[in-house]
Amino acid sequence: MSEPATDTPPPPSRLETLADTIGTVCGERLRRVASIASELTFEVSPSQVVEVCRALRDDPRLSFQTLADLSGIDYLTYGMDEWDTHSATNSGFGRGVAGLGEVETPVAPMERRFAVVYHLLSVNLNQRVRLRAYCDAGEPPLIDSVVEVWSGANWFEREAFDLYGILFRGHPDLRRILTDYGFIGHPFRKDFPLIGHVEVRYDPEKQRVVYEPVSIEPRTLVPRVIRDDHRYEPALNGRAAGAPGKPNGR
Repeated sequence: MSEPATDTPPPPSRLETLADTIGTVCGERLRRVASIASELTFEVSPSQVVEVCRALRDDPRLSFQTLADLSGIDYLTYGMDEWDTHSATNSGFGRGVAGLGEVETPVAPMERRFAVVYHLLSVNLNQRVRLRAYCDAGEPPLIDSVVEVWSGANWFEREAFDLYGILFRGHPDLRRILTDYGFIGHPFRKDFPLIGHVEVRYDPEKQRVVYEPVSIEPRTLVPRVIRDDHRYEPALNGRAAGAPGKPNGR
């Protein structure tokens, strides 16, 4: 005999339980934002980054002792796309009809262009959370360093500085880590040219490496697409239309 149905709601998921705990610890200093792939994501103001990160690390209910990753984001062209990819499964990738500046409903660049994302891990509690903090407006983008919370943030923040030009206030040794000495610009910014500004080569006469203006022409790579052209005509493949054989002569 089956048990009578009850109106008792199902217990909260582990993710929602973690979200409630984080809300209890941090209160209004955090705002939950939508995310994909069942990620738990919160947004924090740049002035409270260090304070919130320390609370997430030290509270025994959270215990986020590990900074798994820190990365920069450039929202310059967020929501704008010149590639038609929505029907890629059926038709393959195709070039968009309009360029970035000619879309029918253009999306204005976000007022807060740069952000920093922190991926936190609690090894002993086996839980993760993702934080996002927008940098202070203006150029260069500025935000507080979290090296005093997690020493491993040192190289992560240097990478974000190198590639995005984000300055981390209070960092003990903020300098480039991936690009060459004397490199100009920040290559992960959306307005940085794909071909760069300069190229290097070894000059046998000067017996040293020299920097010169880039000489290659900018170009756009178009993914391979399936086209219905003369190669698939039955007559050109040695068989008449409707005759038995492999599709497209293959």
